[in-house]
Amino acid sequence: MKAQIITIGDEILIGQIVDTNSAWIATQLQNNNISITQILSISDQEGAILKALSEAQNQVDLVLITGGLGPTKDDITKQTAAKYFNTSLEKDQTVLEHVIQLFESRGREMLEINNHQADILVGSDVLFNQYGTAPGMWIQKEKTIFVFLPGVPFEMKHLIETQVLPRISNRDNSNYLVQENIIVGGIGESFLAEKIADIEADLPPSIKLAYLPTLSFVRLRLSGNGTDEQEIKTTTQLFANRLIARLTDHVIANYDTTIEAFLVKKFIDLQLTLTTAESCTGGSLAAIITTIPGCSAMYVGGTIPYSNTLKQQLLGVQEQTLLQFGAVSEQTVIEMAEGAKNRFGTNYAISTSGIAGPDGGTLEKPVGTVWIAIAGEKETITKKFHFHNERIINIERTRQLAVYMLWQLLVKEHQIGVEY
Repeated sequence: MKAQIITIGDEILIGQIVDTNSAWIATQLQNNNISITQILSISDQEGAILKALSEAQNQVDLVLITGGLGPTKDDITKQTAAKYFNTSLEKDQTVLEHVIQLFESRGREMLEINNHQADILVGSDVLFNQYGTAPGMWIQKEKTIFVFLPGVPFEMKHLIETQVLPRISNRDNSNYLVQENIIVGGIGESFLAEKIADIEADLPPSIKLAYLPTLSFVRLRLSGNGTDEQEIKTTTQLFANRLIARLTDHVIANYDTTIEAFLVKKFIDLQLTLTTAESCTGGSLAAIITTIPGCSAMYVGGTIPYSNTLKQQLLGVQEQTLLQFGAVSEQTVIEMAEGAKNRFGTNYAISTSGIAGPDGGTLEKPVGTVWIAIAGEKETITKKFHFHNERIINIERTRQLAVYMLWQLLVKEHQIGVEY
């Protein structure tokens, strides 16, 4: 089964909000052996909607459309869909009663405009939305199923999980999709491609290799597609193992994850603890770690000692160190990391200090100069970096390299390897 995702909303096109819905939907479809041929964002205009629906017709088996189902004048998805399917809108009494009950339970006045939330396409199946006022709609035209969903993320996810996916799973789907993900670090995309060129050349047409680089890491994704589920799984895994064997020194994880989530899991498995002392990264390390469920079992917390005074008071950095070498120096980040580790009683600590920009640089320490230290159970490692990007990129690159260095030291001290 092939699918397309269409998101409707000017707010996406102008960058006012980020389209996270499509990424989530794509993951759910992938998990159900449905391949995505296109993800499209369009404006709240009749012409754009009609064109998108027409171009998807009979090109894919399933089209998921999110957004534009609200009660205001700029929400024209239902009216435009009625025109496309050559049908009309009718009020669904069950949905109307639900909308009325929602307003009453929230103690809010229901206006006439809100009655339109119960309008649905004649000939469609209603996907009842118990969390909101906008119902979903399932309608088929010739060979293609069109599913209209609200743009509110938690409402859309509820409908996908409870109503759309169960319907899809009941349909015949003889095509199987398999993915293998490998997270690598310490090697650039071009060098990586050259190192595995012969393996990539051996890939059969049924398997594709994608390079998904970030500022400091590369995710290799093998996507297998075939009618024999076991065969495509075995073949895709075979090539994944070849890549892992070739890239042993660089492989962080061989499953779909992030390096932060991987490290949280490893720290918990090994019963280790971590703290952070962030100057130039301003708490971004702590922020990304604490988004991961279960991190409280390994992360005790961190500090943001931006000033030299706090570096001394919170972490015990010596005044003489700061006077002699400066805040952005190897000596200072060592004292920051070791001070954090000792004062907060953890097994590991990360410290960062640098000149993120756009000003503050000198001839000796230009903008983009960054020092990172990792204090471990047996040693403390440090590294100096020279970045030449804008402030936000310098901070993000520092954060990613800090967790990479933490991974390196953890591997060295605990001999962790890739799990098969």
